[in-house]
Amino acid sequence: MRAAGLRPVQFWVPDTRTPEFAAEIRSQCRALKSEQAEADVLRFTEKAITYIEGWK
Repeated sequence: MRAAGLRPVQFWVPDTRTPEFAAEIRSQCRALKSEQAEADVLRFTEKAITYIEGWK
């Protein structure tokens, strides 16, 4: 890969397997459930993907 001009990179990300992570996701989803701005973003996103060729 180095010969192709690439180099290794390490990223630290949250461990999605932990109960704490799952609890945080649930909390954030509940908080967004009744947010009008979130509904607007979802509508925009769903409409936008119709303009991407081959997206299903």
